[in-house]
Amino acid sequence: MANVETPTKKEQTTIPTAENKKGIESHKKAATNLEAAAKHHTDAAKYHEAGNHEKACESTAKASGHTCIANEHQKDIVKQHALRN
Repeated sequence: MANVETPTKKEQTTIPTAENKKGIESHKKAATNLEAAAKHHTDAAKYHEAGNHEKACESTAKASGHTCIANEHQKDIVKQHALRN
């Protein structure tokens, strides 16, 4: 994992603005959907191992949907960062 700089004390005491809150929510939503996608991929692998390929297909489709939603949140995050710079 890459090293992440520790925020300075000034940055730590900054109260989030409405714009920052939107970014924070976007990060949380992206993470939640990526976690759901990972769960469905794990389920799909288990179904394949058990020979239940129909259930594996369903889980794969669910994982794909969550990944797409996470990608939309990621696009919002990138836009928010681009507007600040």
